Amino acid sequence: MPSRVPQYFGTLTKGRIVLWCYAVWYVVNVALHFDPRLRLWITSLGLSGIIGFALLLSTRTPGVKTDGWVTFRLFLMPFCVSSFAALVKDAGYLLIFPPTLRENAIGFGAIATFLAVVTLLRRRARPSP
Repeated sequence: MPSRVPQYFGTLTKGRIVLWCYAVWYVVNVALHFDPRLRLWITSLGLSGIIGFALLLSTRTPGVKTDGWVTFRLFLMPFCVSSFAALVKDAGYLLIFPPTLRENAIGFGAIATFLAVVTLLRRRARPSP
């Protein structure tokens, strides 16, 4: 299993790299502004279920099996959006950017580290000439 992780990240498409950068930004900001109130997380799960189901219905093609990871992302994204919005409410954010240079530096640093690792893994995954 561990050998599949480098292979996965070494063969990511540009679109999936962008999605992973979103995920890194989300995780950093959730860690910096974490709120343990159960109501916040249950509300986010509920919204994720409602919106994810609607997204699933709107993207399904009859007779074609939907990829499991695609389905997971259709439910994950609304969860991340709603929980992010609840966590940063009244925290001084400008769109998705925290109010302090330190918090932005941590987020961008984490993304830069992720991109460096992916770049190295992509170089390793390329077949030798």
